[in-house]
Amino acid sequence: MSEDARDTARREIAFCEHVLAKGGATVLTETLAGIERPTSWEKYPAGEVFDPQTGAQWFYHSHDPSTGGGEHGHFHCFVRPDGPDGPIHHLCAVGVDPHGRLLRLFTVNHWVVDDDWLDAGPTIALLPRFDVHMPQPNYLVNRWLTAVLAAHENEIAELILIRDRVIAAHRRDNGGDAHADRALEVTAEHRTAP
Repeated sequence: MSEDARDTARREIAFCEHVLAKGGATVLTETLAGIERPTSWEKYPAGEVFDPQTGAQWFYHSHDPSTGGGEHGHFHCFVRPDGPDGPIHHLCAVGVDPHGRLLRLFTVNHWVVDDDWLDAGPTIALLPRFDVHMPQPNYLVNRWLTAVLAAHENEIAELILIRDRVIAAHRRDNGGDAHADRALEVTAEHRTAP
């Protein structure tokens, strides 16, 4: 992705955050609107978010507050290139703090999301398809998340490459099916905030 495109995406992130803040909201408050106390690991919004034109899909889930670490939860981002009934491919997760501020991007092992596995090359090729233009749960949240993936496309591509190397090394070191090994969950991460 060109530096101009990354700058445009960064401006869109700032714009979405600014408009939400003017109304006293954040990407997190809008994602969890109407939920008084989110249940850890429950998917929000109910039914997930899917854009039928691009195949982009996401859901959010929060963590158990006792785990600490400053991360409230994360958005799991997918693409369904063949539509809602076709295969689903996980791109990355986007971790946010309790105020909805971006903390990290990370990739996970196959068992975590049980998607239709693709190796790094075809997964990276899907990154530009993550473009959510839907009114629910909130248009600004959808545009913010789209812009986060666009602004960090190079970093996410690198995380996906690392994901495959980590899984291959894990298989070599531990034998068996590394994709199903619950000892390997997060395969790579990029911190965006302290």
